Amino acid sequence: MVTNWTDFQTAEPQFAQAVRRRFEQYKHHVLATIRKDGSPRVTGLEVTFLHGELWLGMMPYSRKAQDLQRDPRFAVQANPGAGDDMRDGDVRVSGRAVEVTDPEVIARFSGEIAPPEPFHLFRVEPTEVVATSIEGEELVVRTWRPGRRGRTIRRGNGDEPAREVS
Repeated sequence: MVTNWTDFQTAEPQFAQAVRRRFEQYKHHVLATIRKDGSPRVTGLEVTFLHGELWLGMMPYSRKAQDLQRDPRFAVQANPGAGDDMRDGDVRVSGRAVEVTDPEVIARFSGEIAPPEPFHLFRVEPTEVVATSIEGEELVVRTWRPGRRGRTIRRGNGDEPAREVS
């Protein structure tokens, strides 16, 4: 099922807003791609939310861009920030990164973001969004996948099983 950021926002508006806020706390995040030999590659990356889409921009001919041109599967993890308290939780978006080559779309993006040029531009088709946080004494995991309702799972300190609450 092909989807975009707007589909996620429509299905889960509060969750989408929280995920976006989490990514916007920091400029740099961590991107995971798949190398030519099938092994994982992890690199730094900036993400952009614009016109109802989540975008990934990259330097020309960078290894991560080449990875995505060959295999569009990816995961991007929000920067965890300083400290180890995970106060703001942990957020990840996985999916497909579709390279955009339409000059009008690139010009529109460049006109609003002014990235260093030239660059590769990829539009995200999310297949899973996950947020993990600590609330009181519970681990809370929220997930969304296209075509499914969002789920929230709460897990206590280990003395009780995890339970789905939505």
